[in-house]
Amino acid sequence: MSTLTKAKPQGAAAPVRRTRVPNHKARVKEASIARILDAAEQLFSEFGYHGVTLKDVAARVGISSTLIHYHFKGKESIFEAVWARRAPVSARNRLEAMRRYAEEAGDKVTVEGALHAWIDTDLNVQLEDPEQWAAFGKIAAQANSAAGWGAEKMTKYFNPVVLALIDLLKKAMPECDEETIFWGYHFVSGAMTHNMARTGRLDELSHGLCSSSDFESIRKHMAKFMAAGFHAICQASKPTRKKK
Repeated sequence: MSTLTKAKPQGAAAPVRRTRVPNHKARVKEASIARILDAAEQLFSEFGYHGVTLKDVAARVGISSTLIHYHFKGKESIFEAVWARRAPVSARNRLEAMRRYAEEAGDKVTVEGALHAWIDTDLNVQLEDPEQWAAFGKIAAQANSAAGWGAEKMTKYFNPVVLALIDLLKKAMPECDEETIFWGYHFVSGAMTHNMARTGRLDELSHGLCSSSDFESIRKHMAKFMAAGFHAICQASKPTRKKK
């Protein structure tokens, strides 16, 4: 018998693990932090990182700035906490969706299928729970188009997700050079940024025919549209053979 595994006596009951229930003080603290983060998330989505102060957050919650300092060191601390409770969930969901797709597709991975796995997961949460995700979607859109603070957050939380997509696209287009695939991703990422921003620009241009918040239509059209773009630029990047 391995020294790492000891046999249990016959009939011995497994020890019961008790789940620790937070006491009243801990629950009050958690609720207070959640209220602060909810308010901060809304403010950051409306005015951007540089357009929000701790006083703004305190006023939105209806508490003193002193209480905010009790929980957080400063604005960057709050901003990071906003990211830390949403971004890892998005990243895990998308990585899992791409993993499942890769397993199901086997050696028949397609560009459109890979894009659906990468795009639809985030669109689905926007449809299913907009109250929880709409504000963070706008914050992520701001970060994805901002150097410095924005690029740092996207790198920290989403680089593995992007690289997983790139790997899928390489399998779908083995004849396409890596540089062109990265350019294609760059264009898709820009489109997702615009989608998450929900600017309302499309609503105005189309006189209400389309809506920038219509994530059902975005999910319906985007992967197919972008897949065609990938195929086009990959075809164009192939070296032309000289006639003999």
